[in-house]
Amino acid sequence: MSDEPPPALLLHRIDHTHNMARYYALSVEMTLFGGSSLVRHWGRMGTRGQCRIDLFEDRAAAENAMHRLATLKGKRGYLSSN
Repeated sequence: MSDEPPPALLLHRIDHTHNMARYYALSVEMTLFGGSSLVRHWGRMGTRGQCRIDLFEDRAAAENAMHRLATLKGKRGYLSSN
């Protein structure tokens, strides 16, 4: 087990001309059975939003998926808050 904190990203997309204020949060977390999961939360800022959990065999696979999603969201106009 690693002592380093799980990676996390917080992305946002704000466009006042279109009344748009969205967030997209990604984090890699350990599962109960030794694997890793990619947890995604997204929605309009100030709301509860939605959540999705994807399971992976190991932490490296989950981190790769997180960075791939962050790249795709960056292409859609999301900026990093971290």
